[in-house]
Amino acid sequence: MTDQLVISAIGEDRPGIVNDLSDIIFKLSLNIEDSRMSVLGGEFAIQLLVTGDKQAIDALHAQLSDIESQLGLNIMARPTSGRPAQTDTVPYSVEVSSLDHQGIVHNIASFFSSRNINIVDLQTERYAAPHTGSPMFTLHMTIGINADINIPKLREAFYDACEELNLDAEMSKL
Repeated sequence: MTDQLVISAIGEDRPGIVNDLSDIIFKLSLNIEDSRMSVLGGEFAIQLLVTGDKQAIDALHAQLSDIESQLGLNIMARPTSGRPAQTDTVPYSVEVSSLDHQGIVHNIASFFSSRNINIVDLQTERYAAPHTGSPMFTLHMTIGINADINIPKLREAFYDACEELNLDAEMSKL
């Protein structure tokens, strides 16, 4: 039986963090099955789904304090179980871009939440537009749409909401 542990860590960015943390996990005979890593400001943030036998998971959990000190990270770990297969949802990709302004993530999340649509993955980025340097914002999202939702009506409502917010948007099936 394979156990699962979700690990979230944050610390000052420096070369070698991924190598150091993955080395510890590897030496405990654990496997990194899924991960998200990013530099946010001057901090490095990482989320991992680690799997292995119970003894190895317990050993990692017991060493977290030492690992935090050794790597200069704040670490939180939590046991989890496998996510049930979503056989009644269809995955869609959502892309939004615009001049940056407050509330974009909230408005898009609100739109889908009010329709009971699950956000599976979300990434955003702020950058300077070429030539003008204007602050731009992009949002990349994967959602799971229930099979009983009318997709053309949802897409039309989404585009209408984005138009009201002055957002360029795209929604397509994965």
